[in-house]
Amino acid sequence: MANNLYVTSTEAKSGKSAISLGIMEMLLRKIRRVAFFRPLVTSIDDPYGAIKLMSSHFNLKIPHDQMYGFTIKEAGDLVSYNREAELIEGIIKKYNKLKEDYDFILCEGTDFESSLMAFELDINAEISKNLSCPVLLVANAYQKTTDAVVQSVELSHESLIEKGCHVIATIVNRTNPKDHQAIITLLKKRTLTGKQLVYIIPNDESLTRPTVGEIAEKLDAEVLYGEEQLNRHVYNFTVAAMHLQNLLTRIRYGSLIITPGDRTDVIVACLAAVTSTSIKNISGIVLTGGLKPEKPVWELIKGFPTMVPILSVKEDTFPTAKNVNGIHASISPDDCRKITRALAIFEEHVDESQLEEKVVTAKTAIITPEMFEYELVQKARVNKKHIVLPEGEEERILNAAETLLRRGAVDITLLGNEELIHNKIAQLGLQIETARVIDPLKSGFFDDYVRTYYELRKSKGITVENASDVMSDQTYFATMMVYKGDADGMVSGSVHSTASTIRPALEIIKTRPGFSIVSSVFLMCLKDRVLVYGDCAVNPDPDANQLAEIALSSAQTALTFGIDPVVAMLSYSTGKSGKGADVDKVREATRIARDIAQECLPDLKIEGPIQYDAAVDPVVGRTKLPKSDVAGKATVLIFPDLNTGNNTYKAVQRSAGAVAIGPILQGLKHPVNDLSRGCTITDIVNTVAITAIQAQSKEG
Repeated sequence: MANNLYVTSTEAKSGKSAISLGIMEMLLRKIRRVAFFRPLVTSIDDPYGAIKLMSSHFNLKIPHDQMYGFTIKEAGDLVSYNREAELIEGIIKKYNKLKEDYDFILCEGTDFESSLMAFELDINAEISKNLSCPVLLVANAYQKTTDAVVQSVELSHESLIEKGCHVIATIVNRTNPKDHQAIITLLKKRTLTGKQLVYIIPNDESLTRPTVGEIAEKLDAEVLYGEEQLNRHVYNFTVAAMHLQNLLTRIRYGSLIITPGDRTDVIVACLAAVTSTSIKNISGIVLTGGLKPEKPVWELIKGFPTMVPILSVKEDTFPTAKNVNGIHASISPDDCRKITRALAIFEEHVDESQLEEKVVTAKTAIITPEMFEYELVQKARVNKKHIVLPEGEEERILNAAETLLRRGAVDITLLGNEELIHNKIAQLGLQIETARVIDPLKSGFFDDYVRTYYELRKSKGITVENASDVMSDQTYFATMMVYKGDADGMVSGSVHSTASTIRPALEIIKTRPGFSIVSSVFLMCLKDRVLVYGDCAVNPDPDANQLAEIALSSAQTALTFGIDPVVAMLSYSTGKSGKGADVDKVREATRIARDIAQECLPDLKIEGPIQYDAAVDPVVGRTKLPKSDVAGKATVLIFPDLNTGNNTYKAVQRSAGAVAIGPILQGLKHPVNDLSRGCTITDIVNTVAITAIQAQSKEG
C-alpha cells in the first residue's frame, strides 16, 4: 500500500485546499492515522492557511511546527546561496519524523502566490520526487479557454515528468460546465498517459466568496465593531461615494460597503438597512482614510439591535477597493458552510472509490540521491559508531567531520599532528570539539599497537623496530585501532592511494570467515533509483569462484543499505547466445553463486550471463530473456573484470549525472573504506556513514 500523496497545482487560486479537504476525508475513511504536511508555506502562522484548516476540521493532534518544512522566503534564500541540498534535507527530515507515527501523509504543495512562481514550479516537482510521493495535479480553469487549460496542464505535466515524478491523477478545477467534455477529450489526446485519472470540477461561486474576517486580515484592518460577525460571507462590494438615494439602490445581498470614515450619513444608512426588511442585508462596512466616527455617532451605532462588522483601514477609498477586489477567498477553519460545500462538490464530481484505489496502490519506487544520502546518515545515527579518520590534517576531512558530528551520525577520532589539526580547525572556523585528536607517536596506544603488529607479522620477518616504523604510519595506526576495538571502522584515501588503505587492512584485519578476497561496490545513485556495481575498484580479473563470491558479497551489501538485491552477472552476451572463455567464466560464476546462495540467501534472484541493457531495461529484458526474474529488474550488477567495471561506473557517473558512492570494501572482518583522492566533503560524509552502518551490520 502507498503511504503518501503530493497535491500540487498549476498556478495560484486553483482551489487546491478544497481538493485536499476531499482527499483527506476520503483517506480517513480507510486509514486510521493520516498526517498532513506542507513542505513550504507562505508564512508560519496563517490563520486561513491549509495547516490550520486541516488540523481544525479533522482534529489532527500534530504540533503545528511539525506540519511544515520551511517558509517560501527561507527556501528562496537557501536556493539563492546554492544550498538547495540543505533545503531538501530539512524537508525530508521533517517528513520522516511524521512518517514514524503515521500510516499515510498527505502533502500539499505551494500556493504560487509569492514572487518566486517560476521557482515554485520546479521545487514542487523536486520535493515530491525526494519524498517519493505520487502526484495529484490540480489545474485552475477559472475564466480560461479550453486550450489555455489544456496547455497549462500540459506544461505542468512536462515539468513533473522531466523531474522523474509519478503523476497518478489530474483534477481540473473551477471549470465552466460547457467546457467539460472538450477539456477531457483534449487532455486524453494530448497530455494524459497510461491509466492516469482525470476529473472535472465546475466553479462554485459560494467557495470563492471571502469572509469579512479574511478581508480584515488581508487589509490589516482594525475591527471597530462586530467582531463576532466576521464569518459573514462577502458576495460583492460597493464604494459609497454618492448620495444616499443612489447608494441604497446599489446595495445587494452580502455587499461590503467601502466608504470614507467621515461619511456618517453612509454609516447610519447602512446600519438602518441592516434592520430593514425591504433592503438586502449587507455583510459589513469598511471605513477608509484612517477616519473613525465621532463619539455621538458611536453611541448611535451601539443602539442598533443587529450589528455587522465595521472595519477601519488607513488607505484611501480607491486603493482599498482595488485591494478588496484582488482578495482570493480561502476556506477558513471555522467556516463550516464552506467546508461542507467543498466536501459535497468533491464527492459529487470525483469517483472516490476509483481515486482511493489509485492512491493506495500508487506506491512509487523512486529513490533519489538526496533521499538515499539522508537515509545513510539516519541509519548511522540509530546505533552510533566510532570511526577513525587517519587523514586528520586534510581540510575536506575536517569539514566532513563537523557535518557528521553536527548531525550526530558518528563519534570521530582524527589522527595527525595535534597542534596542526587544532590550528586548521580554528582557521576554518569549525566546531568539532567533540572529536578526539590523536598523534600516533604520542599516543598511549602506540607501544601496545607495536607489540600487536609484531606478533601478527613476525612470521613474515617483521622485527619490533619494523613494527614501530609501521605503526608511525597513520593509516596503519588507524587500522590497528579498528582491529583492537578502539574504533569501529576506518575511512582513508583522500590523500592516499587505494593500496595504502587496503594493504594495512589485509595485513591486520584480514577477511571474514568464508571469504577469500576483499572486493568492492559502488552505490550508483541515479535520478530515481540506487544500483549496486561490483567490483569496480579492487580485483583486476577474478576467476569464476571469486566472481561468485563478489556477487554474494554485493547482494549482502545491498541488503545492508536497504536495497532489494536482484543480481545480474554481466557479460557481452545474454543467456545461451554467446560463447567464449569470458562468457563461460560468467556462466560458471552464476552457477556457483546460485548453489552457495541456497544456503545463505535462498530467495536471492541471480541471472547470468546477461547484457547490461537486458538487466536494467524492462522492454529489452522481456525481449532477450522473457522468463527471467532478473531481466529488466536488476539492482546489483556484477562486472566480469575491473576494466569493464571501472570504466562503466565512471561512464554512468559522468554521462548520466549519477552520484557514485564508494568504493565500499566488502569481505573484511571489520569495516574499512577507501576514498577517492578527488572526493568531495559530501563523499566523505557518505563514506563515513556507510562505514558506521557496516559496523552496525557486523554486530547484528
